[in-house]
Order: sequence, then structure tokens, then C-alpha cells
Amino acid sequence: MRDHLVFYLNGIRHCVSGPLAACTVTDYLRSGVSQRLPGTKVACAEGDCGACTVLVGKLGAEGNSFEYQTIDACIAFVYQLDRCHVITVEGLQHQETLTAVQTAMVDCHGSQCGFCTPGFVMAMHGLVEQQSCDNNLTDDDLRLGLSGNLCRCTGYAQILDAGHTLNPVDITSVDSKFDTSSMLASLTSLDNGPVHINARHVAETNNSVVTNSTPPEIFLPTTLDDLLSRRAERTSATLVAGATDLGVQHNHGKFSPTDILFTQGVAELDQLEVVDNELVIGATVSWSRIEAFVREQVPEYHQILTRFGSPQVRHAGTLIGNLANASPIADSIPFHYVAGSTIELASVGGRREVPIEQFYLGYKQLDLRPDEVIVSVRTPLPTSNEHLKLYKISKRRDMDISTVTAAFWFELDDQTILSARIATGGVGPTIARLPKAEASLARKPFSLDALQTAGRLARDEITPISDVRGSATYRLQLVENLFAKCFHDLSASLSTVEV
Repeated sequence: MRDHLVFYLNGIRHCVSGPLAACTVTDYLRSGVSQRLPGTKVACAEGDCGACTVLVGKLGAEGNSFEYQTIDACIAFVYQLDRCHVITVEGLQHQETLTAVQTAMVDCHGSQCGFCTPGFVMAMHGLVEQQSCDNNLTDDDLRLGLSGNLCRCTGYAQILDAGHTLNPVDITSVDSKFDTSSMLASLTSLDNGPVHINARHVAETNNSVVTNSTPPEIFLPTTLDDLLSRRAERTSATLVAGATDLGVQHNHGKFSPTDILFTQGVAELDQLEVVDNELVIGATVSWSRIEAFVREQVPEYHQILTRFGSPQVRHAGTLIGNLANASPIADSIPFHYVAGSTIELASVGGRREVPIEQFYLGYKQLDLRPDEVIVSVRTPLPTSNEHLKLYKISKRRDMDISTVTAAFWFELDDQTILSARIATGGVGPTIARLPKAEASLARKPFSLDALQTAGRLARDEITPISDVRGSATYRLQLVENLFAKCFHDLSASLSTVEV
């Protein structure tokens, strides 16, 4: 069992143990006692502005390449970097020559105060790494790919101009700047066993970078058996997958675990496939992988996921983390409610399955035993006569917390509604199904009148509160209006529907 992390930073091998393993990545990069790489900025410390964007290369499935994606370094922890190659803006430099992305930013005047510029440069390099077509980046590519980066100076036009000049196939991969083959050989030769770092008992001399007064024990299992055994022994340990929420809590002084179980290395939790018309998503599968996977099979789910956080957040965060966080405004849960998802749980005592509606017992309360972990979520896919619409209402399109979410699932026979399943979020302590509204639609024509009647009934089934995102009265009216919007949206794709 290793007692240290191994990763590469701008091509240089790093072995990390002790309190440094529990630092945020930005603290590790910027601290004078460790690296002093200040190009990675910290502004919001919440993963909202993208100034801290770095590229993280994870080992590909065959272990013969790195697959690079951007993350927000301010809400990531060093223990998440094991067996990775991290590239900061300083690492892009080659013999004092700017990269094509940096040159485009200069030529198009894409920087003013400069604070956000390293993050934009790294995000654009991330876009280039993921594009394979022989075309310049489109406006849609850039607006979605840079949605996690904030600039208060330029108005974005010059940054978009810079992005439009880039053709990914003409830009050399970041791999070419480093001795990638040696790094891959080094990382793949490491022992495949778990990593255990007891930061409380490791003396770090001359180290001022500590996460709290009592650094945690950190355990990185590599098999499900390892994870379950450790969970049984340490039922109070904090399970971490993407850390996109925990990183924010840490930066606000609300996250001080004494025991961490980081699950990303468990191969059995990496399942993403369709089995018997069910979408199976493992506990460590990132949002960005789900987003790409469901683009054709569940386009409604895909379009909601493009508004979930930012690319940097989706590259790290997981569906399971979103479900376990149990927020009543979680963007993903309404879809899984109406689809009838099943959550698979495991412990050393065995496995069990829980329908998602029974998984939530109250606000932030789960049917999850102390020694259990979530293994996967199974979700039936819509059949040819089933139709899905998903909505997220927020003050901004991108990078915003939902005011109200809603999911509508109809089984239709020609113009008749055989059954309806409807779920709403942001209108109660948990995601809410609307049985009265659903019952009113059964065996009714799919019509505007039927949906409007159901919308009025829905007002009596929800208990919204007033907060900074909207008043209770606004939310009541919004939910009612979404029924009519759903009718008009579905009517556009159902040629047999009569208004």
C-alpha cells in the first residue's frame, strides 16, 4: 500500500504525502513553500469564475495516453491528482514562445486587466484538446466551452474573436511539450493497490500549507471490496468523488473531515452503458461523460446537462454526488424521478436496490446506511410512445442555481395520454411528484386545456418558499405555466397532436 501520491506537474514528477495531500490544488500550486506557480488565479474560490482553470490529464483506458480536461483547481484537492499530469498556464511555455491560443488572445486584444486571462487560455486549450474536426471553433463551441469563465473587462467579444481564429487540427497537442512516454511509463508502473495517507502522523517540516488544524486521513481504494471494507470500519468517513461541492464548503470553512474516502480509483464504479434499455451510470462517472453519452439517446437530458455547472465542473462532478447531496433544486433528480430510476447500494453485508423516490426521506435525509455506498443508478430509457420534457428555470442560462426545475414524462397512444409522471424541484424540501396533476391527465386527450387544468391542480401539491431566487407566489405561477409550455414544446414534435 502506497503512503504517498504520485503525479506530474508541468512534466515534473511529484510525490506528496502528509498535509499537502489535503490542500486545494490552487494552494499547492501558488504556495511559495511548494511550487510558486501564481499564473493559476483564485478569485471566487467557488468554481464559478474559471480563473483557476488547469488541465488535468488522466491515464487513458489502455494506459498509453493522457486524456486532458479542464477543472477548477480552487475546488479540487491534491489527493484527486494521483496518477495524473497537471498542466498550468506556466507549463504551456516553450522556449519563451506563446502558444497559438495565447497568440490569438494577444492579437485579438482578449485581455485587459489580465486576471482572468490564464483561465481563458487554459479553457481554450481544453477545447482544442477535445476537438478533432478540421474546422475552426464555432460560436456554440466557444459559448458552451467558456461558460465557466468570467471576464469583467472585455465584454467577451475579443475573447470570442480569439477563439474563432483557432482550428484545433492546426494546434499542437500539449502532450508534445513534455516527455509524455516517460511519464506514462512511470505512472503505469506504480503498484495498483490502494493509497493510504495518514496526514495527522506525517511531519511536514517547513510546510505552511495545511487544510486545517487536524489534517485528515486519506484513503484511495482501487477495488470495490477495498472501499466497502474501509467504509465498514470508518462509517463517519467523508466519501468524495468529484469534490465540486465539498471544495466550496472547504473554502468557506465548513468542510473539515477527519477521514476521507476518495472513490475515483475504483474500477467497478466506472460503469456507463445501456443494458436492457436501462441507462446504467456508475458512482464515479463524471457529468461530462454522461453528457456525451446521452446526446443521442436522451436529448432532453443532454440539454439540461449542458446547463449543469460549467465544463470544468462537469469534468469533475458526478451524478451520484448530485443525488447524494439531496438538494431540492438539484438539476438531475426530477428526470430520474419521472424515469423511475433505481439506486443500487452496497456494503460488506451485501447489496440492495432502492427506488429513487424512496431514497429521499426528507430534507437532506437519505435511505443510506452508515456502512453503505452508492454503486450505480439504473434508469429506464423512453420508448417510442413515451415523451420527455425537462426544464430548468434560473436567472442566468449558464452557471446558475435553479429557481424551479420540472420533468414531464408522458406515455401517449395517438392523441390520448395513457399515463403521466411529473416531478418538480425548488418547491419543497425534496423533489416532489404531483399525483393529483398526474391523475387528472390519465386517459385525457393531449391538449392545452388538459395540461392547463393539471397545472392549476399542481399549485395545491407544492409548498414553495420565498428566497433570493424568487418568491413563493412566483414559483407557484411558474410551475403552473410550465404545464402549458410543456404542451406547446411537445406539440412541435408530435404531428398528431391537436391544439
